[in-house]
Amino acid sequence: MAHYFSEQPKTASRPGSVDLVLPDLHLRLETDSGVFSPERVDVGTRILLETVPPPPQAGDLLDLGCGYGPIALTMASRAPEATVWAVDVNRRSLELTARNAEAARLYKVRSVHVDEVPDDVKFRAIWSNPAIRIGKQALHEMLTRWLTRLTPDGVAYLVVQKHLGSDSLQRWLGEQGWQVSREASRAAYRILKVTR
Repeated sequence: MAHYFSEQPKTASRPGSVDLVLPDLHLRLETDSGVFSPERVDVGTRILLETVPPPPQAGDLLDLGCGYGPIALTMASRAPEATVWAVDVNRRSLELTARNAEAARLYKVRSVHVDEVPDDVKFRAIWSNPAIRIGKQALHEMLTRWLTRLTPDGVAYLVVQKHLGSDSLQRWLGEQGWQVSREASRAAYRILKVTR
C-alpha cells in the first residue's frame, strides 16, 4: 500500500482540487492521489487553521508535513513578509504545494524536501498536522529534529486526534523538557502548543 509519507508515491496520479475556506481566506488547491487527504481539507488541519493565533509577521516559519499546502499557504497569507518553509518527504506533495503557492501568488513559500532545509534556519513558528501514522519512534524523531530548531521565542502548534495519541504525545513532549499545553479541543482533535 502506498502511503502519503512515501517519498515517491506509487499510486497513479489522479489530479483533483479542494477548496480551503476560512474566515480570512479562500483558496482553491490542486490535489492528487498519493498525498494526505486529497478529497478534502482534513478536519484536523481545518481546526488548526481556525484556532491558532496569527503567525509572526517576519522571519522563518515552518509547515511540517505540508501535503499539498493548506497550512503553508495559510501561514503565508497571514504573514506575507515571512518566509514559509513547506517541508515533506513526499515529492508529489512538494510539487503540488509549489504550484498552489504560485497560483495563489504567495511567493515566499519554499516547498522543499525535509533534507533540503539549510541547517542554520531557525523557526519562529511551526504549524503541523504531523504524520502520526509513521509510528511512534519515527514521530518522536521527527518532532525532536524540528522542535529543536525553534527560536528562543518560537512556538509550535500541533493538531493531533485524541484516539491517535494526543494525550500521550503531550506527556512525552513534557518529559523531553518542552513546555506543552492543550490550547484547544474540538471534534476529538487537540491543539498542542509547544515552546522551549
